[in-house]
Amino acid sequence: MPQRGCWPKRIAMSGRAIAWALFLLLLTVARPASADPAADRQALIQALDDLVARTALGSARVGLQVVRLDDGQLLYSHNADDLLNPASNVKLFTTAAALARLGTGFRFETEFLVDRQPDQRRTNPPRFKSGDIKGPLYVRGNADPSITTERLWSMVNDLWFAGLRSVSGDLVLDDTWFDEERVGPGFDQERSDKSYMAPVSALSLESNVVAVHVSSGESVGSKANVEVHPDSPFFVIENRTQTSPEYGLRRLFVTSLPMGEKQRIVVSGRIPLASSPTTMWRKIDHPTFFFGNTLKALLEARGIKIKGRIKRAAAPKDAVPYLLHQSETLDQILKRANKSSSNFVAETLLKTLGAQAGGAPGTWSAGISEVEDFLARDVGIPLGTFVMKNGSGLNDTNRFSAAQVCRLLRFMWQRFQLAPEFLGSLAIAGRDGTISTRMEGTDAAGRLRAKTGTLENVSALSGYVLSVGGEKLVFSLMVNDFTGRLGPVIYGVDAVGIAIAGYGHPGAPGQAYAQVFGPTRVAGPIEELKARVATYDSLARKRDPRNLAFLRTALRSERDPAVRVVIAEAIERTEPESSAGARLLLENFEAGPEVLGRLRQVGREAGTATPVLGSLLRLAGEGNADALARLVEVAAQARDDEGLRGELVDPVAEIARNAPDELIVAMRGASEPSAQAALDLLAKSLSKVVGEHPFAAAVKRAEAATDPQLAVFARSVGEGLELRLAAEKAAKEGQPSVATPDGGPGALLPPAPAPSLHHQAGRP
Repeated sequence: MPQRGCWPKRIAMSGRAIAWALFLLLLTVARPASADPAADRQALIQALDDLVARTALGSARVGLQVVRLDDGQLLYSHNADDLLNPASNVKLFTTAAALARLGTGFRFETEFLVDRQPDQRRTNPPRFKSGDIKGPLYVRGNADPSITTERLWSMVNDLWFAGLRSVSGDLVLDDTWFDEERVGPGFDQERSDKSYMAPVSALSLESNVVAVHVSSGESVGSKANVEVHPDSPFFVIENRTQTSPEYGLRRLFVTSLPMGEKQRIVVSGRIPLASSPTTMWRKIDHPTFFFGNTLKALLEARGIKIKGRIKRAAAPKDAVPYLLHQSETLDQILKRANKSSSNFVAETLLKTLGAQAGGAPGTWSAGISEVEDFLARDVGIPLGTFVMKNGSGLNDTNRFSAAQVCRLLRFMWQRFQLAPEFLGSLAIAGRDGTISTRMEGTDAAGRLRAKTGTLENVSALSGYVLSVGGEKLVFSLMVNDFTGRLGPVIYGVDAVGIAIAGYGHPGAPGQAYAQVFGPTRVAGPIEELKARVATYDSLARKRDPRNLAFLRTALRSERDPAVRVVIAEAIERTEPESSAGARLLLENFEAGPEVLGRLRQVGREAGTATPVLGSLLRLAGEGNADALARLVEVAAQARDDEGLRGELVDPVAEIARNAPDELIVAMRGASEPSAQAALDLLAKSLSKVVGEHPFAAAVKRAEAATDPQLAVFARSVGEGLELRLAAEKAAKEGQPSVATPDGGPGALLPPAPAPSLHHQAGRP
């Protein structure tokens, strides 16, 4: 008999192995297999064929494959061997290779070293009698991508408790574990300071991104409050902001620029008085000095004096260890790469693979070679059948097929020592990561674990599914070269995931379309709409995130299109900093009679502003392209609706001030009648403005654009606006005038032929 509390030796298992065994057991007993596999497969094929043809995927290049995990049976294939841009699905290959080659227990190290001290005790590890270090303090990094300001503060505390009190020399930063290249292949296709463009270094902090927090000033006209995190002398902040009236529109611009060994943060624009604070993230350009400046500030805050400067150099080979900090294990770091889709972590892992295999310095080419070797030798994907240029999938640099992704996913599933960590790194539908709000309340929620991928004209989703029929499946879907907005494509991708999750249950795959796109549209009574507007408005005012689950459930089941957009607006107002809420609002908003028309009726009968319109105008004022496109559509409806026109006149002038360049682009993308209506509305708005307005300068910029069609369109906008403004001025003065170009409201003479904005711009 074994002793109490002990396992018999023959069944001893690690905690991880037990968890994995239980997970496999749950998968096995979750649901009995279908009695008719052939019928199940045919139902899946029919459902997926229908979704590919019926949704926005039909206008794109699509690669899709579904494979049964246990025996590798091919259940569905659509152009699965075509090489497509997988976007962030490339991270699957990077993280799989990292797990296989580095091991699940791999930890990144950050070393603190000093020169040999006169009073150093010759012990292992060495101990020091005095806390005053003579000479420099060296910090040697080997690319830990998980260091945050809080972790750095923990290191500083460890140094304090190790006895460190002062350093007479410099703070020397050793980042030689990687080469000098900070930006990966393909990153040069895009010139941006956005956070997803963050560089990599052997010494990094906060994913080499700075958070810029902006809140309104104390009075109208005063500068906004601007703070950065983490704060240190590394940042030089230029505050060019202005606090606007309380009910104005917000538009802020944050630019991050290199400035020698420092970073210049320029914040401009306007924020309404007493409005909610906002946070924007931007990359930094010198990771090593970002790390060093923040470290020095924290050391001094803890009472550890650094008397010298911050320098970048290799630590001498005979430097003595003072403190070693280790990261969490690799399996935890992989979650940042896959669940959160961090380009920074993925690229750091890639260069780490190169450094570990060939020695320092790690390079992108060495890392790519390691991944290629892993794919060819271990997974069985031959060299020359794919293209991999970076580790994150950013921009148009990589090519893989859906079949190759499925092969990789099956390979990782079959490796017991790798599978739990790999699966645990993937986002769970309706639960967490990049698909936390996708496929909620459907057959895929909690059953589908996958990696997303999103670029311009690219959307991808690949991963594992435990179907409602109890089958374990692997799938890969890549969508390239689609036209139109991203939202409908994502809905189509989600519908595919839901159909796959329904495999093995009669009728489930065929219900995927309805689960995503909702039931048949039915417009309810106006009295019911008024009551529900009031209900959802009260929820939105609370801004309680605990209401989000209820709101999303309500949105999925709602049949009235006007109520749907009201619910979507409540979601957006509850989490205004999330792009997901804005996307839902804009995808459900329509300028036709079923949505805008009925909302106008609610507003008229209640004697209030049109519901939802204020949120649409706010998003347009922030430069949201989809919101501006909807605004142009609304302008067309306002031609015959004086009340609606009155709601738009003042905000449109503000929108044209906040986002003039984007408004021109939105008008150019609209139909001819909508563009003309927007120009009419813009003229009425600008005619009330005293002094110069930024829209005129934006038109001049567009006229000088390198895009000849945009330049021609801008000239037609300028000419049309000038005629309309003259007509507005004449109408105010009671004088006869030339007609507005389309003979619209306010024309005092017979209508002149309407010049076509789009025809002049060379558009059909």
